[in-house]
Amino acid sequence: MSLQGPPRLLELAGWSLVRNEALTIPTLEEMPTELFPTLFMEAFAGRHSKTLKAMVQTWPFTCLPLGSLMKTPHLETLRAVLDGLDVLLAQKVCPRRWTLQVLDLRNVDENFWIVWSEAVAHACLPNATNKRNTVKDCPRLGRQQPLKVFIDLCLKERPLDEFLTYLLLWVKQRKGLIHLCCTKLNILTKRIQSIRTVLRLVDLDCIQEVEVNCNWKLSTLARFAPSLGQMSHLQKLLLFHINVSAYISLEKNEEFIAQFTTQFLKLDHLQKLCMNSVSFLEGHLVAFHQVLRCLKTPLDTLSITNCLLSESDLRHLSWCTSVSQLKNLVLSGIRLTNFSPEPLQLLLEKVAGTLQTLDLDECGIMDTQLRVILPALSHCSQLTTFSFCGNHISMAALENLLHHTLRLSKLSLELYDAPLESYDAQGALCWGKLAQFGAELRQTLRDLQQPKRILFSTVLCPHCGNRAFYDLDLGQCCCS
Repeated sequence: MSLQGPPRLLELAGWSLVRNEALTIPTLEEMPTELFPTLFMEAFAGRHSKTLKAMVQTWPFTCLPLGSLMKTPHLETLRAVLDGLDVLLAQKVCPRRWTLQVLDLRNVDENFWIVWSEAVAHACLPNATNKRNTVKDCPRLGRQQPLKVFIDLCLKERPLDEFLTYLLLWVKQRKGLIHLCCTKLNILTKRIQSIRTVLRLVDLDCIQEVEVNCNWKLSTLARFAPSLGQMSHLQKLLLFHINVSAYISLEKNEEFIAQFTTQFLKLDHLQKLCMNSVSFLEGHLVAFHQVLRCLKTPLDTLSITNCLLSESDLRHLSWCTSVSQLKNLVLSGIRLTNFSPEPLQLLLEKVAGTLQTLDLDECGIMDTQLRVILPALSHCSQLTTFSFCGNHISMAALENLLHHTLRLSKLSLELYDAPLESYDAQGALCWGKLAQFGAELRQTLRDLQQPKRILFSTVLCPHCGNRAFYDLDLGQCCCS
């Protein structure tokens, strides 16, 4: 049985006050600031709506981080808080103690309230919530708005839940009094009209992260593009599974692509761009080349995965100035088998001074191509992680590769397929050959005093029967 310490004096005070709502509510104006976080947590846990409504009206901090408590949204609790805000908004003269500027409904660290209440109790800091940098999250902060409501939106295929429906109706009815700020938007629905309805209530230039992951058609992306173009402070865009319909003419598809890229030109704060299974990219990276040139700051992360690209696409990417300071480059699932290695070589040369993570999994890179890009790879001085699985190369090519990566002092994790010579005629991995090769390579690394973690992707682990990685340093599978 676990032993717990006795309740703190503040907790005892909170329990006592919550049990006596009739006595507590009239005294909130004079209550010490350090009691508020603990009392609010107790009132919230017990769903004491009257106390919550009254506490909102006398809240002595700039931010009320309600989302930290609402892991499971509860409509009556939200209604009590919003009713308290309505009382404040209706007053022509601000109450003496009204300092509340932000209602934060984002789902963040569940321990925040405990840490915060202890910090307030020990230091009596009236602005302890400033440590969360909530205010800095909104680019519109300098404008005159009585109250800001922060929320992360996840729009799913099913209708909005009652919690979000009630909140959006409340915001809509108080247009001009409430600034609804969404920093993260996750779209998991094809219902574009429903998306537009919700986004009309949100200040789009506050959105900083967008993820679309629901098998959209290119025509749907084109309809969403005008909203995307208004997200002027967007920093991260993730697009998954955008499909081109076989029943739409080539000219119409080109029109849809133009509608998207035209709006894309307005996203000059973009730092992270990820596109997975986006079927219209082949032959169109020249358009993105023109788009990326307009960024105010270079991209930090570029991920193009499981897409068809042409050699000219990769060449245009290597010419783009906005990728010159990439920290993360992911090109997994881009088949490069029949490409000239020169564009990839040029791209690696361009990012050699900043690149930290490089993922070239399942690119079908051959021995001859690898030899061409190795000099550029060996100059990526900041590289910490390199993944090269799914490229079936010979033992000689792999040894050559590893000798080049030995020069990279910051490289701590490397992932490769076992070399071709480790497999038999039927394609089964020969563990004896892999172990022999691993032993030789381990000795080479020790002679050079280069402690690195190198993992080889295997087909099946002999111990558990699952796909696993063979750890070169341990001489066994990671699951062993």
